[in-house]
Amino acid sequence: MPGYGIAGAAEGGGLLPWSWAAERLTASRNYWVVSVWPSGQPHTMPVWAMWDDAVLWFSSSAGSRKTRNLAADPRCCVTTEDATDPVVIEGTARIVTALASRQRVIDLMNDKYGTEFGVDFLDPGKNATIQIRPQRVFGLRSGDFTGSPTRWTFTES
Repeated sequence: MPGYGIAGAAEGGGLLPWSWAAERLTASRNYWVVSVWPSGQPHTMPVWAMWDDAVLWFSSSAGSRKTRNLAADPRCCVTTEDATDPVVIEGTARIVTALASRQRVIDLMNDKYGTEFGVDFLDPGKNATIQIRPQRVFGLRSGDFTGSPTRWTFTES
């Protein structure tokens, strides 16, 4: 963050460990998803989502604007709801239809949100199951704004 007076990696609080970001990605109840309209205009909507080791999952109506946007252009950003100690994902979305993946998402959703959905809730004809694979993740602690900003970079697997 040039020009913001950010300390070097070994100064201030130092770089944050990945576990710090993963904890916040797991604990956040709500997330903001930013996709792109065909015109290039940004589109932002809140969602429930589940962090699952190396990917973020959420669902949305198959005909929703965000689903249509992500199907046309999978580039996106997702942020946790906490702007005080944020985690921001820049990544690529993929609509997943495999039964095993949809069951995994339902199990994660039911566990996290106390719901009791069956896998039929994620019928691909009605609701899209969306996987976000991070390319870059940013995090910072507001209590150490100049010493904690950290960027993690991931390669496609």
